[in-house]
Amino acid sequence: SGKVNVAMGSVLSIWHTYREEGLADPAQAKIPDMQELKQAAEHMDFEQVQIDPQASTVYLPDEEMSLDVGAIAKGYATKRLAETLKEAGVTSAVLSLGGNVETIGTKADGTPWRVGVQNPDPDTAQSYLHVVNLNDSCLVTSGTYQRYYEVDGVRYHHIINPDTLMPWDTYDSVSILCDDSARADALSTAVFNMDPEAGLGFVEAQEDVEALWVFPDGTEMQSSGFQAYMSQSIAMMKSVFSDFPVYMLKIEIVSKGQEQICWL
Repeated sequence: SGKVNVAMGSVLSIWHTYREEGLADPAQAKIPDMQELKQAAEHMDFEQVQIDPQASTVYLPDEEMSLDVGAIAKGYATKRLAETLKEAGVTSAVLSLGGNVETIGTKADGTPWRVGVQNPDPDTAQSYLHVVNLNDSCLVTSGTYQRYYEVDGVRYHHIINPDTLMPWDTYDSVSILCDDSARADALSTAVFNMDPEAGLGFVEAQEDVEALWVFPDGTEMQSSGFQAYMSQSIAMMKSVFSDFPVYMLKIEIVSKGQEQICWL
C-alpha cells in the first residue's frame, strides 16, 4: 500500500525529538518545520535499501537514511513469542503486548479468548468499546491516545503519514483482526494512514482480515466480517478484563493439562 515505510526513520526521528521535548516542557512545545521534514523525506526511499538474506545484512547506501521498524516490530515479536510457545508444547495461551494481542488455541475450558477493543477516548468511563472472540488469531490496534503531545491545544500523535509527513487525524484508532500479529501490526498502521473508502476497500480485498475504525466523533466503521467476532455486552467488560492489568505482559498458558501464569 505504501502507507508503511520502515525507511522513513529520518522523518520519524524528527517527530520523536519534538515530541520528547514537548512532553518535557509543554509550554515550549512546537511542531517540526515542514521544510525540515521535507528535507528528511528525501532520504526515505525504501527501494535503496539493500537486503542480503544469506548474509543477514542490510545496507543503506544513503548515509542520511535510517530505518524505523516501530510499525511492525512489536507484532513480529509477538508472533515469534507465540511460535516459541507452540514449539514448547503450549496449546492454550494469550499474549498481550500493549496493543498487540495474540492467542494460541482456546481457553482451558474450550471457549474462545475474549479480548477488548480499547476506547480511544480517555475522558469516558467506558474503557472498552467491544469484546471480540479470538481463537488462534490476533487483535492489533493503532491509535492516537497513548503516544502524543500537544501544541497550542492541538494533539500530535506518533503515527506519521508518509505522504503528508504529518500525523493522520482521520481516526482515533484502527483495529485489525487476523491470524498473524506481524501482518496485523503492519496493516493497522497502513490502514490508519488511508482515507475511509480506500482503507475499507483495502481490508475487504485482504484474505482473512477484518478491521474496526473509530473516528474522533465516536462513530465507528467495520469491515464486513468484523461483527462475527464480537461477543458480550459492555456490562460484562469488567469481568472479562479483570485479569489484564495495564503496562504488564501477561502470558497465561495451559500446557500438558496444567495451567500456569507467568508475568514478565
